[in-house]
Amino acid sequence: MRRFWLSDATIDATPLRARLLDARAGAFASFEGWVRNHNEGQSVDGLRYEAYVALAEAEGERIIEEALRRFGAIDAVCTHRIGDLAIGDMAVWVGVSAAHRGMAFDTCRWILDEVKSRVPIWKHERYVDGRSDWLHPREVDPTASGE
Repeated sequence: MRRFWLSDATIDATPLRARLLDARAGAFASFEGWVRNHNEGQSVDGLRYEAYVALAEAEGERIIEEALRRFGAIDAVCTHRIGDLAIGDMAVWVGVSAAHRGMAFDTCRWILDEVKSRVPIWKHERYVDGRSDWLHPREVDPTASGE
């Protein structure tokens, strides 16, 4: 069963969380990244994510497998939107089940950081003033907050 995929449909976290229920798990951690109305001092009207789907999904699967080996979590799932998104739309969801909370939190954050830095997904932001711009992936800052 796939653990990482791209979707052009709205993300519903309820069935994703249900996939991770496991009697061995004492903890669950998740992350939801939403489209916000600003970025680097500019008012954002929406955005579009584009991806090389086959490559992105293969790399995402590798990331999940690496995370499970590295942290020892029970299971993990991640999905990322592609296509046009409005302010407030969920752009990415990561969920992890693990024996203990620290393991769940650490695995969840690591997956998100790796997806942001390794998976070929490109963001095209649209600004309120009518301009638009492609944002280039940059190295993940572990102290940064937000999506």
